[in-house]
Amino acid sequence: MKIILKIGKFIYFFTCFFVLLGNISLAYIDPSAVSYVIQAVAGVAIAAGAACTVYRHKIMKFFRNQQKKRARKKQHEKED
Repeated sequence: MKIILKIGKFIYFFTCFFVLLGNISLAYIDPSAVSYVIQAVAGVAIAAGAACTVYRHKIMKFFRNQQKKRARKKQHEKED
């Protein structure tokens, strides 16, 4: 609960900071800069997806191993 409160305070502070102290800029944004931002966002999204997939496989493997251990234990008990 404390972590969620800290994250909430952090987000609130930065939102207020950027809204109250932000400057309006009437500047030209080069298309290559936008392309760079899109590539960065896409890279982060792909990396996050890959990390989720890796951890999903690890979690599934853990549960499969637990299930196999239970099955072996049951089989061993039936033999006795």
